[in-house]
Amino acid sequence: MTDKQEKIKKIEDNHQDVLKFEGEFIYTVGRRKTAIAQVRVYKDGDGSMTINNQKLEEYFPEEELHSVVLQPLKLTGLIKDLNVSVITTGGGKKAQTVAIRHGLARALEKLNEELRPALKAKDWLTRDARKKERKKPGLKKARRAPQWGKR
Repeated sequence: MTDKQEKIKKIEDNHQDVLKFEGEFIYTVGRRKTAIAQVRVYKDGDGSMTINNQKLEEYFPEEELHSVVLQPLKLTGLIKDLNVSVITTGGGKKAQTVAIRHGLARALEKLNEELRPALKAKDWLTRDARKKERKKPGLKKARRAPQWGKR
């Protein structure tokens, strides 16, 4: 086996642990700007989370982004009881984290209806509908007009 083949095999072996969750799951979708997160929450888990077939720490290396993603699980106290698998596309990393949080909050609400008041109070069940405003004709950006010259 060549060096390159060994590296590929090692990467595939590492992802084998990450990719496979089995059993019953709850599926929801979270959105923010142009980011979309498809969230699957598996019951009877051990607290592991994968995002786009990578562990949470690999996909979001910043600690601030970890905390945003895990907020609904920490609030409800279910961080060690569930496995979460996420596929996210679009937007930037920050928008993806908020989209994942939105999808997770929706899934937890489906899991246990009694969690709704706590999640609603934090405003995590509401989709943040703000998007970039479109550019208008005759302007440089959405609202920025060309500089006016007197002469």
